[in-house]
Amino acid sequence: VEHFGMPVDPGNLLLLGRLGDTVVLCAPGCARSPKLNGFDWVLQRLLAGLNVGRAEIMRMGAGGLLKEISTRGLPRDANPPPAPRMPCIAAIVLAAGRSSRMRGSNKLLLDVAGKPMVTHAVDALLASAARPVVVVTGHQETEVRAALAGRDVGFAANPAYADGLSTSLRAGLAALPRDVDGVLVCLGDMPLVAVRHIDQLVAAFNPAEGRAICVPTHNGKRGNPVLWGAQFIAEMKTLAGDVGARHLIGEHTELVREVPVDDEAVLADFDTPEAMLALTR
Repeated sequence: VEHFGMPVDPGNLLLLGRLGDTVVLCAPGCARSPKLNGFDWVLQRLLAGLNVGRAEIMRMGAGGLLKEISTRGLPRDANPPPAPRMPCIAAIVLAAGRSSRMRGSNKLLLDVAGKPMVTHAVDALLASAARPVVVVTGHQETEVRAALAGRDVGFAANPAYADGLSTSLRAGLAALPRDVDGVLVCLGDMPLVAVRHIDQLVAAFNPAEGRAICVPTHNGKRGNPVLWGAQFIAEMKTLAGDVGARHLIGEHTELVREVPVDDEAVLADFDTPEAMLALTR
């Protein structure tokens, strides 16, 4: 045992030791919490290959609480701030594409389990807490709007849809209110994404704790939809060509939270007649 205790709470029961050359970090109960705590500070440094010993741990805290908690008898603030509000998460459904690999058909209008494919993505969002839901239209705009008739969604027309994915993304972002905290960017050709997948992403989202980009994964592979913090909207509006915002994940790795899901729904899109046949089967 090299050191026991840390001058912050949560995390004051942390223990640091070694077995030979292997660092052993005995985790206090707060390590199970998604909230920032002293354990996170030490673990981040160890994983980065930095030296952590008694002196480093003692310098990490000045003594005190990382956050106020209501159960303490003598709160330091006589007028504590109000409880944080739930984040406002909007959603964009990209449904403007030409389905060029479908050899003539608009895949978003093809029947999947008794209704057009695009309605599956929209209905999953409408059953979640995401609001507003904006559908970006372009190719066969009239038909896509008709397929979604009666649903509580807004529409953003993209007359430049033939110029690539970025034009649809920009059109959708421009249609959002300014006060959203985050935006789910969803693809209209992913009918297997369900409410539970969306809820997992929303639950993981917390920009204040470094989780500003939430990406679903299955067996280590990243999928869609992706939840972006509002801080990235301005940068996403500058994209050009037939690209989305994926490269921003690599540029902001410290703000990315991978969210494991239990099935392949977040990986499965349907771009060809063969893929559609497999889906209906």
